[in-house]
Amino acid sequence: MLPAVALLREAHSHAEITWVIDAELAPLLRGNPDINHVHFLARGKFRGLGAPTGLLPWLKKSGEMCPSLALDFQGSLRSALIAKISGAKEIYGMSNSIAGKIWFYDRVAKINRRNHPVEHYIKLAECAGARVGESLRCSIPSGDPLPRFDAHPPFVLLHPFARGQDKSLSNAVIEEFCRALAPTRVVVVGQSHRKMNTPENCIDLTRQTSLLQLIWLIRVAQFVVSVESGPMHTAAAVSSNLLSIHTWSDPSRIGPYNPDTWVWKHGQLVRVGELDTAKIRKHGRRFRRKDVASVVELIWPLVRVDPMVA
Repeated sequence: MLPAVALLREAHSHAEITWVIDAELAPLLRGNPDINHVHFLARGKFRGLGAPTGLLPWLKKSGEMCPSLALDFQGSLRSALIAKISGAKEIYGMSNSIAGKIWFYDRVAKINRRNHPVEHYIKLAECAGARVGESLRCSIPSGDPLPRFDAHPPFVLLHPFARGQDKSLSNAVIEEFCRALAPTRVVVVGQSHRKMNTPENCIDLTRQTSLLQLIWLIRVAQFVVSVESGPMHTAAAVSSNLLSIHTWSDPSRIGPYNPDTWVWKHGQLVRVGELDTAKIRKHGRRFRRKDVASVVELIWPLVRVDPMVA
């Protein structure tokens, strides 16, 4: 959504733009020049016996926003209700929304379901007067350095974990990545409780980084290898040195929105900018140990190896 909001800012330079966002994701908006205000959606307050006590103050504050226009980028029933609660004079949504556009939306952006979500968001922004130029701007914070972690010697960042079934990489694949890239450092990040036996050149930072620290690691890494996930999309916004691994998902629809990045699916490596002409199987498979070699061959020329450790 960041490119779409940037287009809205360019079209309405004096507008007051408020973003309703989950508190845990709010660091993504730190220092964003396109956002004036952030309204937190703290989910924890709406659960359990104390839900009404936490909900009423939030409803009151939400109702005081009264924007001239609310844009429902998420397209869920919850997001549409929030737009309604805000007291917006008008609400715009997308045609692929499940929120019940007849009840909630004053204007609907016609969406092609086969297009990338970023293009969906841009279509919605265009309904509000945005115009697409030659390039898109995506404001990502610089991130926070990790204490006691040196960006030198160069390293490859590996994000192997995802929530979807069979999307995550196995421990055997993670270990094979480390061995194949040695002596280059491999930094493993993500949310996982797994126990791994990693080689000496591997640094295991799973469950040890904040969102802003993860962004910093993405920025300073020589290359990022990630399964299809939120961190993958962040990496695509700040660097072309990215490989996104797709098992069952369609990389042309939910892969990195950067034509210079790479995707893997069913044993094939393809640049994103060439996906339209590439013949990739719709039905994928899990990433296996035997697939590591081709990925390492792809990224090795792009990774600087410190001669002191080579």
